[in-house]
Amino acid sequence: MQEIDYGKTGMRIRQVRKAKGWSQDELSKKCGISMSFLGHIERGTRIMSLDTFARICGALGVGADELLWGIAHPSDSLREMWNPSEERSADSYSIYIKIMQSVAEIMNEA
Repeated sequence: MQEIDYGKTGMRIRQVRKAKGWSQDELSKKCGISMSFLGHIERGTRIMSLDTFARICGALGVGADELLWGIAHPSDSLREMWNPSEERSADSYSIYIKIMQSVAEIMNEA
């Protein structure tokens, strides 16, 4: 099983943020995290929660595959899953987060 390289993930987050012309402050506000924490995420020195990761993906408008593995064009269904629309209820988003946390726990056990 492939392990997550948090340094590379952070580098990809930084690249997408800069491509959009956003400062760390802008992205951190969109995600509801401190600018300092975002800096740590981008350097790979701190590990973010799945909820934070989902918010970063949504704010940047990119799929998880792109940030985690560098895959430029994830499937439409995966992109939709990581970019929850406002039309979806809070309940469905909560269920989604629980599912992703369960997947992460299973991956960590392997």
